[in-house]
Amino acid sequence: MTPAINLARKAGIKHLIHEYRHDPAHTSYGLEAAEKMGVEPARVFKTLIVATDTKELLVGIVPVTAQLNMKQIAKAAGAKKAAMAAAADVQRSSGYVLGGVSPLGQKKALRTFIDNSAQGFDTVFVSAGRRGLEIELSAADLTLLTKGTVTAIADDEQ
Repeated sequence: MTPAINLARKAGIKHLIHEYRHDPAHTSYGLEAAEKMGVEPARVFKTLIVATDTKELLVGIVPVTAQLNMKQIAKAAGAKKAAMAAAADVQRSSGYVLGGVSPLGQKKALRTFIDNSAQGFDTVFVSAGRRGLEIELSAADLTLLTKGTVTAIADDEQ
């Protein structure tokens, strides 16, 4: 069990666990997850940790088919700027390895922002805390468990 799965179980929320064999040669963890689980990529969300100009770490959750808009997440957090956090900071604050960072059960609770596109699906998929392991749950439960704010923070990838 991972901290993410333990959190969902402890909260008593409805969820499903999906496991697949991770291919280290794959270039996108999220697109690989969608492909191997046979689900629409827009339902699979990646967890990104950013640092603001005030040095606050934030979590952004966006579809794997999109990019996190740094201006929008900064604005949502009341900051002027945001940039991807250093890998060491991500692993230290979340307790997870890159490519397996879950928005659930992180070592340090960070303010979390979820792209509003998640509300368009009955369920969404996020990392369950390990490469090759996803947790499926409702967007409402994801918001509840992360104490997240739902807002527009994604740009379609080109």
